[in-house]
Amino acid sequence: MNDTPQLLLAHHLKALRLPTFLREYDKLARQCATEGVDHVRYLVRLAELELIDRERRMVERRIRLAKFPAVKSLDAFDFKAMPSLNKMMVLELARGEYVERHENVIALGNSGTGKTHIALGLGLAVGSHKVVHVQA
Repeated sequence: MNDTPQLLLAHHLKALRLPTFLREYDKLARQCATEGVDHVRYLVRLAELELIDRERRMVERRIRLAKFPAVKSLDAFDFKAMPSLNKMMVLELARGEYVERHENVIALGNSGTGKTHIALGLGLAVGSHKVVHVQA
């Protein structure tokens, strides 16, 4: 069997820096063929996988560069344990508009009240540019 097309494709995808395409194209092609998906929808799915994977790697890279001591998200914070904390204000801060305005956020409070958790959660939310969903 002639593997030249697969070798060329692998070479081109590496040169184009499309690792998810390279990793997933064959498996997804088989799946789409089974489902009767046309070539355009196959490419859309493949491109979506690449975009999702790039976004994930970008967030991981930002977290690594930020040198966070731990990764803590706002959805893991127990707002009920800290009723004096304005949850709506924290969720508004998670939108990151203060960063675009070059404003600071200062967290004051006693030890053990969750300031670091909130700060890390805000950094994670703003760094990932994702909508933060916290259950009420």
